[in-house]
Amino acid sequence: MAKAKKKTPAKKSSAKKKASPKKAVAKAPAKKKAVKKPIAQKKSAPATKAPAKKSPVKKKPAAKSKAVSKSKAKPAAKKKAVVKAKTKPATKN
Repeated sequence: MAKAKKKTPAKKSSAKKKASPKKAVAKAPAKKKAVKKPIAQKKSAPATKAPAKKSPVKKKPAAKSKAVSKSKAKPAAKKKAVVKAKTKPATKN
């Protein structure tokens, strides 16, 4: 019984190893090539339309970014004033 058990798994494993790489190598590249070509053609058309819409939008945030940097300084001054207001009444009480 022990001899029969040893032989069968060895045959199965060798058969699986030989079969799977051949199937994967043969089928995979053929599918990838067929899929890539139509996708590239579909993407090229919307890509040309999109930048025209995006370019004016990119200019506006550049102007906003300067205003944002100024507003960041103001909250810091407000926080300091709030801290001073909180500390002074505490000393009086």
